Amino acid sequence: QVQLVESGGGSVQAGGSLRLSCAASARAFSTYTMGWFRQAPGKEREFVAAFSFSGASRYYTDSVKGRFTLFRDNTENTVYLRMNSLKPEDTAVYYCAAAQYLNGNYSSLDAYDYWGQGTQVTVSS
Repeated sequence: QVQLVESGGGSVQAGGSLRLSCAASARAFSTYTMGWFRQAPGKEREFVAAFSFSGASRYYTDSVKGRFTLFRDNTENTVYLRMNSLKPEDTAVYYCAAAQYLNGNYSSLDAYDYWGQGTQVTVSS
């Protein structure tokens, strides 16, 4: 069983920045593909970004490309999502997800086995 704990959410004005963290209890953390998803009120949960378990590839949904950046620290079992130039439409609960040896289909919710509890990000205009 893998436990994921997100932190770093908060309220910022448009144009501001936040860094989300996701700490995993997983053994062999480096074998897990780590993803970030978000869910705005009244909307379905959607893919934001993913970091492949090999560490070689990062994937972003189009709406965050150039603004959000993923980092992972396998020595700390943590993945980070740096969010710059935030917009009101980025307001959502952000969830961290993990799947061991996931190689492809990164944007699918069903591809991930473990989920965190979520952290709220609110961007005001």
